[in-house]
Amino acid sequence: MKIAVLGTGMVGKAIGSKLVSLGHAVKLGARAAKNEKAAAWSAQCGADASHGTFAEAAAFGEIVFNCTAGSGSIDALTAAGAANLNGKILIDIANPLDFSGGMPPTLFVSNNDSLGERIQRAFPELKVVKTLNTVNADLMVNPAQLKGDHDMFVSGNDAEAKAFVKEILTRWFGWKSVIDLGDISTARGTESFLLLWLRLWGALGTFNFNVKVVR
Repeated sequence: MKIAVLGTGMVGKAIGSKLVSLGHAVKLGARAAKNEKAAAWSAQCGADASHGTFAEAAAFGEIVFNCTAGSGSIDALTAAGAANLNGKILIDIANPLDFSGGMPPTLFVSNNDSLGERIQRAFPELKVVKTLNTVNADLMVNPAQLKGDHDMFVSGNDAEAKAFVKEILTRWFGWKSVIDLGDISTARGTESFLLLWLRLWGALGTFNFNVKVVR
């Protein structure tokens, strides 16, 4: 499958590397075609890995992962171009973190809105599915590194898109428990969880953790 990954940070490279290892063709998108981090990643990952602008990556991908910083996600998707995105599934991993006041960051969207919803409103022809934003990059693609059961969540308006993303999470990435929270407005919950996630990181001294919903 041809897959676009927008963003060249830890999350983008972790997602892209996993997908390449599974035999998919991945184009890593950045603001500039000659992005050094993207070029180094594609050289390291081999023939199925390539890089380009956000627009080039979005045009290439049959599905798209948004791994950009939340503060720049709308701009990145605008640069990718609605014509290159319309009708596709966008797996949105970004969080609305505001670092302007230092650490720990706050959220620039909360309570009555979410970044996932903003993206869906800005690109109504996209099938936005929010997921993977509640764990660190390594756990996203290798949940088995934690002992025991733990949960991942999905939010989105399109039932078929969510079903496809669940297949990616379970069959490709190895998640055993995926909870469908409902429509894209439920991304408010998982994005707001970052406030607790950051405090747990500080208290535990590691970001290698996740939650289990006990019924």
